[in-house]
Amino acid sequence: MAKGKDIRIIVILECTCCVRKGINKESPGISRYITQKNRHNTPSQLELRKFCCYCKKYTIHGEIKK
Repeated sequence: MAKGKDIRIIVILECTCCVRKGINKESPGISRYITQKNRHNTPSQLELRKFCCYCKKYTIHGEIKK
């Protein structure tokens, strides 16, 4: 039986490099990933190194609010 709040939540990770540049002609979009995290084990915001297809390199992707 599930309790009131789910322990695992869905989070969206967004490329921090693309966000700083802004959307312009050089960067056609912003790379985003969808994943899950455990609310009790990781209460702070999640940051992972993922591949950005717009930057064409591995960059830090940070958690954004829905």
